[in-house]
Amino acid sequence: MDKPAFAPAPRGRVALKWLPAVLPVALCAAIARHLPGWIYMWLLAASIFAGAKWVTIVDALPRRDVSLRRMAAYLFLWPGLDFRGFQKDRRPEAPTVAEWIWACAKTLFGAALVWGVLRSLPSAHPILIGWMGILGIVFVLHFGLFHILSNVWRAVGFNAPPLMTNPIRATSLAGFWGGQWNKAFLDLMAPHVFAPLARAFGATKAAFAVFLLSGLLHEMVISLPARGGFGLPTLYFTVQGAGLLGERSRLGRKLGLGRGFRGWLFTAVVTGGPAYWLFHPIFVRHVILPMLRAIGAI
Repeated sequence: MDKPAFAPAPRGRVALKWLPAVLPVALCAAIARHLPGWIYMWLLAASIFAGAKWVTIVDALPRRDVSLRRMAAYLFLWPGLDFRGFQKDRRPEAPTVAEWIWACAKTLFGAALVWGVLRSLPSAHPILIGWMGILGIVFVLHFGLFHILSNVWRAVGFNAPPLMTNPIRATSLAGFWGGQWNKAFLDLMAPHVFAPLARAFGATKAAFAVFLLSGLLHEMVISLPARGGFGLPTLYFTVQGAGLLGERSRLGRKLGLGRGFRGWLFTAVVTGGPAYWLFHPIFVRHVILPMLRAIGAI
């Protein structure tokens, strides 16, 4: 039997929850800024992720029923951010053979894009190369390896559902950002940011604040290492928040923007149309292309 974890972490202490999460990010932003942009990006992403992990476990630290082994597995071997779910003893549905094949196929597809297709693209179109590289990396990590990890954990009895659940089939922005795309971010934001803000200011303002915070976090891992393009990722997520409000409005419901084909088309246009602002050209040129060269993709 695993030994329980002990630590003095009183509930409700905002400073205890957020300062240990924010300070490493601030230090990384200050100390590592002279490194190559792509290394700076990954260090910032790692520090933000580590801070997010802390936020999700701090409330559980005083509990005697928390397993050290499960906590270590959650911290170092699982990219999700639902600590309480990961701790549950409820045995999840085991992955099927088809799911294993699908997860491996997505990984191989992403690898083929990065270390195969990119070499065939004309060098006169660096932005296209960079965007294809981003797509390949997302397939390797988020759609591929993270899905394989989910299969592994569920196969041995841990509650670790896939973090991407067919976002291309989302028929609403609420569904897309509500778990179909990157469930880990929802698991972090819903209980630790949205819920307290909703109690204080209402659900609408809280939802918009979460989108703005997402924009600021993306500024840190996109615009900051790129040394330019500031404001564009935040503008992208502002559009997402406005789109969600429009979808939920009386007119949006009347037009069917949150369901069926119209909902799917609206979601695709709002999420994909302004994506050029999210992964802007300065980021592609100063971060993505040097990284692709460093890993031998181009």
